[in-house]
Amino acid sequence: MNAIEIRNLSKSFRGMYAVDHLNMTVPQGAIYGFIGENGSGKSTTEKLICGHLVPDGGEIKLFGKDYTDAGVRVRVGALIENAGCFPGSSVYQNLRMQTINLGLENPDEEIRRVLEIVRMQDSANIKFKSCSLGMKQRIGIAMALLGDPALLILDEPINGLDTDGMRIMREILVDITQKYGCTVLISSHILGELEKIATHYGIIRQGKMIVEMSAKELESRARVFVSLKTKDMAGAKAVLTARYKSVKEEEGFLRVYDVDDTAEIVEYLIKSGHVVSEIKKNKIGLEEYYVELMSEKEGE
Repeated sequence: MNAIEIRNLSKSFRGMYAVDHLNMTVPQGAIYGFIGENGSGKSTTEKLICGHLVPDGGEIKLFGKDYTDAGVRVRVGALIENAGCFPGSSVYQNLRMQTINLGLENPDEEIRRVLEIVRMQDSANIKFKSCSLGMKQRIGIAMALLGDPALLILDEPINGLDTDGMRIMREILVDITQKYGCTVLISSHILGELEKIATHYGIIRQGKMIVEMSAKELESRARVFVSLKTKDMAGAKAVLTARYKSVKEEEGFLRVYDVDDTAEIVEYLIKSGHVVSEIKKNKIGLEEYYVELMSEKEGE
């Protein structure tokens, strides 16, 4: 069973589509990276799934049921935009108020559970306004986890975090899926971080789904390349360009795309009078794949 199934979903504002007949499938247990430029329709889609907006048309199913079903709605937790906490109240007090809103039994036990998941069990008495950005984001996730949801929807939870904050957030999201069986839909512009944890991806542009794929499919689709350094980079580039279709100089290296035979390249350069000082094989990552895909779409 899929956690989310969306078919032909549409939402317009003032006659303009924010979500344009979108199709989307999120497998149960996945960390689904939802990717797209600003204004592509990511947040609108998430708000439609959460019931914050009413669609113009289309279908949203959560765990096989219509998203308006009361039984399925209680299985969804979300952090969209911000945590919505009271600044002068403590972390515990904010979570306690949410347990009341949700009508949860054993609230103290539930609060301890979610604080442990987000690594904040020792911060319950700190006022929300005194928390760092990373702590506030984790508090928002703790709020969304109250009631033990089966689906967690997160809108840009790692934006603005420092390196340590992003590491902690990655660990939390992996724990949520692997230890607690929760499905996570997460949007982010920080694709390098997303690539470290996502099991599936959906790339949206102008309200339409461009491509959906698993992390394994991304690995198979990603272009291979050989990156190298020589003393005369300009001369070596000219020599390589005469033989290979795609050669670029990026980040201090020459990249020869769609080739993975390093020995062949080294031999060719030596015969041409260029000594290779460093060489390695690689594949483009999610960010480069995304940039290439968007460039292709703009050219259509």
